[in-house]
Amino acid sequence: MYSPQLLDHFQNPRNAGEVPDANASAQIENPACGDILKLTMKIEDSRIVDVRFLAKGCVAAIACGSALTSLVRGKHLDEVRRLTREDVVQIVGSLPQASVHASHLAMDAFASALGKFRTPI
Repeated sequence: MYSPQLLDHFQNPRNAGEVPDANASAQIENPACGDILKLTMKIEDSRIVDVRFLAKGCVAAIACGSALTSLVRGKHLDEVRRLTREDVVQIVGSLPQASVHASHLAMDAFASALGKFRTPI
C-alpha cells in the first residue's frame, strides 16, 4: 500500500517542529478528512534557511510534510516556486489514490506560507 520512502518519512519525519523565529508560516486543514499541516519557515536573503512542520493526520499527511521540508530546505525562493505536487509525490515514492490529498495539503501550506512572507525593508 505505502512505498518504503513514504513509510520512512512517516516513521522518521524530517524537520518536525516549529521554527522559533519564523518569518513565514501557514496552517492548512483539509475539511474532508480533518488532516492539519502547519508549516513554519525562516527565509533570509531569498533562501529558506530553516523549515519545519507539524501535522495531525494520516500517515501520508505526515510523510508529505516531511518530504516537503526536505525538498525546500536551503533552497532559493526562485527554485522552490517551481516545485509541484508531483515533486512531493516523487520524494515519497508514490501515494495511493485515497491519499493524494496529502500532497495537496503540503503544497497548499507551502504556497500559503510563501504568500505570507514579507521581505524585510
